[in-house]
Amino acid sequence: MKTIIFNQKKERDELLSRPYLTRRNHQNIKMMLDSRLIKLITGPRRVGKSTQALLMLRDKNFAYLNFDNKPLLDAWDADLVMRMLDVVYPGYDFLLLDEVQNLDKWDLWVSELYRLGKNLIITGSNAKMLSSEMATVLTGKYLQVEMLPFSLEEFFDWNKLDLHNLKEEQRANAIVLTDDYLRNGGYPEVVASRQLTRSYLNTLFDSIVWKDVAKRHNVRNITDLNDLAMYLVSNFCNPVSANELTEELGFSSVTTTKKYMDYLHEPFLFYYVPRYNNKLRLMKKAPRKVYVVDNGLVAAKAFSLSDNLGRLLENQVFVELIRRGYDTEKNMFYYRSRNDKEVDFVLREGTRIKRLVQVCYDLSSPKTEKREVDSLIECAGELKCDELVIVTNDDERTIEKDGYMINVIPVAKF
Repeated sequence: MKTIIFNQKKERDELLSRPYLTRRNHQNIKMMLDSRLIKLITGPRRVGKSTQALLMLRDKNFAYLNFDNKPLLDAWDADLVMRMLDVVYPGYDFLLLDEVQNLDKWDLWVSELYRLGKNLIITGSNAKMLSSEMATVLTGKYLQVEMLPFSLEEFFDWNKLDLHNLKEEQRANAIVLTDDYLRNGGYPEVVASRQLTRSYLNTLFDSIVWKDVAKRHNVRNITDLNDLAMYLVSNFCNPVSANELTEELGFSSVTTTKKYMDYLHEPFLFYYVPRYNNKLRLMKKAPRKVYVVDNGLVAAKAFSLSDNLGRLLENQVFVELIRRGYDTEKNMFYYRSRNDKEVDFVLREGTRIKRLVQVCYDLSSPKTEKREVDSLIECAGELKCDELVIVTNDDERTIEKDGYMINVIPVAKF
């Protein structure tokens, strides 16, 4: 065990020696570290959770355990591990537990460490950490930081441009970068090597489905699980229902389909946005719109060979809303009016509908503009909301109609 932990220390020190892009973060890191609450960093695989934790602790005396490590899991002995940590990291102030959900009954062990007064930073690639384990055993004992692939701002940071303060000679390059991000997403590993995007993300997608889902849940019919994942990524931004998916894919039961859909959400691969309705019963019955955590995964895996820039932009806007703290379980929905007009995102604050967001890549056609504006206004009337936004690729203006003021915003400013 001492050898395993010592080897992980060498791995930690090598990771700390690398240069990194400092991510834009709204949390006060010093205040978080000073708190005795557990610091939980969640998000999909390979988006920089471990890097974020290392950067938070770079100047601190901290111990490190990486649970994406078979030798550690195979030789696991909690008491021996704690003794060896004291040997390898004498007098450490913080303990970083990386991908801790791979340890069986990790939540009970973490709860024990918390009671012993350990200052813990935890990373994990599974939403179930929050929905069940964290929410029961560790209720009220943690602060959460959610990591996602690079935002458009961070992608510009990486390319040494300030998205919101561009010089005239940088604007042509900015257009190219904005289009690149729309099509290829923001996974840190590929922003510097775009030629690797499809092969890398193809492998990552398969790894998440097989390792984080099939293996974790002992899924026997992996073919069905993979078929569902491929169907969802090819139908991103479309409404789906478990009943229709069961029939379309020939699955054995609706229950199995629902279970697989939940499994594919756990590693932050897919999100499902409910259709807004004041009656919870009806909201639960309606189809949900499916979104992917990064546009690059669409490029790598979706069946469609044609550019669908409208849906890519909608997916990009969705991920940005998640980044801002909106939650598909609480305050983000889509809506369809009584006349079947649709608005992409209904954003709620408390019980009040705060904002409606429509996404349209190209609003230059009068016919397209009329369709999008009429849909937005009809939905605004039914939902009693007057803060209306249309996000476009590069159009910026204000549209006044029927007493409503609609802000048309390019995605770079949104």
